[in-house]
Amino acid sequence: MATVTFDKATRIYPGSDKPAVDQLDLEIADGEFLVLVGPSGCGKSTSLRMLAGLEDVNSGRILIGDKDVTDVPPKNRDIAMVFQNYALYPHMTVRENMGFALKIAGTPKDEIAKRVDEAARILDLAQYLDRKPKALSGGQRQRVAMGRAIVRKPQVFLMDEPLSNLDAKLRVQTRTQIASLQRELGVTTVYVTHDQTEALTMGDRIAVLNNGLLQQVGTPQEMYERPANEFVAGFIGSPAMNLGAFDIDGDSAVLGSARIPLSAATRAAVAPEDNGKITIGFRPEGLEVVSADTENTIPIEVDFVEELGSDAYVYGRLAGGREAQNIGSADEGAKAGQLIVRVPPRTAPDRGGVIHTRVIPGQQHNFSASTGVRLPD
Repeated sequence: MATVTFDKATRIYPGSDKPAVDQLDLEIADGEFLVLVGPSGCGKSTSLRMLAGLEDVNSGRILIGDKDVTDVPPKNRDIAMVFQNYALYPHMTVRENMGFALKIAGTPKDEIAKRVDEAARILDLAQYLDRKPKALSGGQRQRVAMGRAIVRKPQVFLMDEPLSNLDAKLRVQTRTQIASLQRELGVTTVYVTHDQTEALTMGDRIAVLNNGLLQQVGTPQEMYERPANEFVAGFIGSPAMNLGAFDIDGDSAVLGSARIPLSAATRAAVAPEDNGKITIGFRPEGLEVVSADTENTIPIEVDFVEELGSDAYVYGRLAGGREAQNIGSADEGAKAGQLIVRVPPRTAPDRGGVIHTRVIPGQQHNFSASTGVRLPD
């Protein structure tokens, strides 16, 4: 096992002026499970491939333990990768697939058999060792690919969206198995995904990237409760955070019929470049339904309600005016101006009705209108 360090590592592809990864500074502790997450094209897979030695590092360096591996060939980095596609040899049995890398390395047969049997036990594959890949399910094939990495006993595991080819139910099951397996083995792991739900449920820490730049590093709880900027706030969480562009009016933020109080610390942190505006975010569960005569509310006209048994989600828009387009869910699939509120089941009005909501104390996220950086609460 070993630490991993990205020291201002930069990758610029030939023919491009803009770095795919721009001066990435990241420390990964020995035995840690770190998830690199972000939208397509953010640089997460490029970062992983730089660590693997599959992409050149144009400037900066990468260390595994105390060793600078920036110019070391992939085969000499003591890493093992698990890819999105299983890349199993169809003519080989599970046992042969898992032990193939050791065979090529000249490992004695009895040692290969011992390591394969141990990995098969850990992965619950012992009964499938004599089968060929075509006789396995997708989840079993992915576990074979994991086993092939485990038997090598590397210092670092690298996983590039290994669950993308699985159906939703199997993905949930397999991500639990991977997280448990990593904690059992204690091997430093860098895991790439675009699915922020995977990131929140699997990682010891999460690193969020966007446009090649590192946005924030922290525990899942830190990411969810104190996003460093507007991008992280909108990206982390499902359903996504609601975000709105408000005007500052005295000690409150105003948008159409919505009014939200601002603390003295928040108001003091607003810069001249913000031009009297502020971006405010609140998660669906960060709102409470209040009576119509309550001060400082966000009135929402209901479009439809999604009942989930234990709770319900109200989908609607800011009531009363054109300003509704300036506030809404950060979810990519959401309609413009769509707000999402979590409420107790069977309590929401029918479509066309209006609910008055208020941000629960401690659930308000304030961001600079000009830079997107988080402001004091």
